[in-house]
Amino acid sequence: MGTYVATVSWSRGSQVFTDGKYSRAHTWRFDGGVEVAGSSSPHVVKPPLSDPAAVDPEEAFIASLSSCHMLFFLDFARRAGFLIDAYEDNAEGVLAKDAQGRMAMTVVTLRPRITFSGEKRPTKEELDDLHHRSHEECFIANSVKTEVRIEGR
Repeated sequence: MGTYVATVSWSRGSQVFTDGKYSRAHTWRFDGGVEVAGSSSPHVVKPPLSDPAAVDPEEAFIASLSSCHMLFFLDFARRAGFLIDAYEDNAEGVLAKDAQGRMAMTVVTLRPRITFSGEKRPTKEELDDLHHRSHEECFIANSVKTEVRIEGR
């Protein structure tokens, strides 16, 4: 359906590099003009060689899954006649060894808190169905082997 582009930029500057003591800070640029500070995770590479204030790939992965799920959920809920005032997800990912012994994001848990208003409110079954369909249709969830769990709050 389309091609998507992100530009990731890093430069050595005056760092030695070959000693392994170089900054992992870099920049992500997207086609709409947004720039995001990126870095390795401070859990993987300790500061000051990483930037704890920047977005690391693991956080971006979790946010991507959460965002995709939310966008489908909002659309399915609208089509079902529900009025949503707010949606907030405190998503969490677990980095651990997979079945082959490689480090991987093995589980991502989405914890959406949704505020509905209006006269029509979803039953638990309808809410579960909205989440199920959102997960089934999410392009990002369909692209990964990570287990994605949904725990409504």
